[in-house]
Amino acid sequence: MGPGFDVFGLALDAFSDRVAVRSGPGRGVSVRVAPGGEGGAPAGASRNTAGVVAARMAGEFGLGGRLEVTVQKGVPVGLGLGSSAASAAAAAVAVDRLFGLRLGLDDLVRLAGEGERAAAGAVHYDNAAASVAGGFVIVRGDPPSVTRLEPPRGLAACVAIPDVRVPAAKTRAARGAVPARARMADCTSNVANAAAMAAGFASGDAALACGAAADAIVEPARRRAIPGYDGVRREALGAGALGVAISGAGPSMIAFAAGRGNLPAIGRAMERGFAGAGVRCRTVRCGPAAAGARRRRA
Repeated sequence: MGPGFDVFGLALDAFSDRVAVRSGPGRGVSVRVAPGGEGGAPAGASRNTAGVVAARMAGEFGLGGRLEVTVQKGVPVGLGLGSSAASAAAAAVAVDRLFGLRLGLDDLVRLAGEGERAAAGAVHYDNAAASVAGGFVIVRGDPPSVTRLEPPRGLAACVAIPDVRVPAAKTRAARGAVPARARMADCTSNVANAAAMAAGFASGDAALACGAAADAIVEPARRRAIPGYDGVRREALGAGALGVAISGAGPSMIAFAAGRGNLPAIGRAMERGFAGAGVRCRTVRCGPAAAGARRRRA
């Protein structure tokens, strides 16, 4: 999220996954992806992030029986919306509740991060932390230490999802585009913006938090893969958005607003921005999710 690459995460109430875990006779882990919903999630236990997390927890805590995992996808896959983390977080919380492990936030995020390792080729905890905890999160270290903050009251967002072809292993490719070195001026800019963003979330100042969303290191490398990036950003800011950023690894983009009243205008502006590059998009109006992964009672 903005200058907080691999550090900041924000849970949104736009989409969600449902993961059911049952313990049955036998050994191992099986995964079934329920029909319907958002497609694209692998069914193999060694490739699906929920299955990877369940297997890791079974081995680490010596859980008996066969774990049967059912995943119902609601978060679109491969669009920068935290899809792999959503399933991983739900699985971590489900296994924790099923076996009464009573794990703390940091441990749940650490385990959910194993799903991200399987999906992206490298462990990163920002999306997993937001999916487990909800709200705005700051993640430090490995194993992770998570700080959760309540988003500013009234903060709203518009996500623009372009209709573009998403290549296989898109997240790995997007992470590979991140430069290994950065200019000191760009590092200074990102530190300043990250500090301002954290201060804005901590103090409840939406304009400060989202006005500091500019990233001088990662977004310039990733913007090339998003046709219409410049137009979307310009149009959204012109329509009154507090800040604009690539959502996750893209290609979706997110614009923030102080209240939902201006979201229709911002959504139309983002559509114009993509249209200028000959790309259609759909927009989703949403806000921060107060809660992360949780048990849903029948």
